[in-house]
Amino acid sequence: MSYIKELMRNIPQTGKVEWVGVRPERRGTVREVEAVTVHVENGLEGDHYSGTNGKRQVTLIQAEHLATVASILEKEQIDPGLTRRNIVVSGINLLAFTDQQFQIGEAILEMTGQCHPCSRMEENLGNGGYNAMRGHGGITASVVKGGTIKVGDKVKLI
Repeated sequence: MSYIKELMRNIPQTGKVEWVGVRPERRGTVREVEAVTVHVENGLEGDHYSGTNGKRQVTLIQAEHLATVASILEKEQIDPGLTRRNIVVSGINLLAFTDQQFQIGEAILEMTGQCHPCSRMEENLGNGGYNAMRGHGGITASVVKGGTIKVGDKVKLI
């Protein structure tokens, strides 16, 4: 294994789930929940993406990036639901999970790509919201092993 590959596998930090949300219908409001069940076949229970795209079963964003976006937009804070992501995580770099599997609570996920902002960011966050989210949109993941994910769960590379 090359030294760079070794470095990429070295993630001693453990993150924490700060917020969980599902969106029952397309273009609908994201509903905050304390816990959600995830399934290999169709992703998050109660989310409109359920069963539609295996590469985007779960979307995650870093709490630290929400603070950055708020700062760029000169706002005190950003409501996580406005970003239309499912899970907010703190304390770990989500992009470090590229091509790797990670565990959140009982579930095992695999990063499938970056979650780029959509035009809704301009509507939801205000003027400049789309560009403020660029580079801070989080990641998409597929479910490798189902289970329950809840606020307070640990997030770690496996």
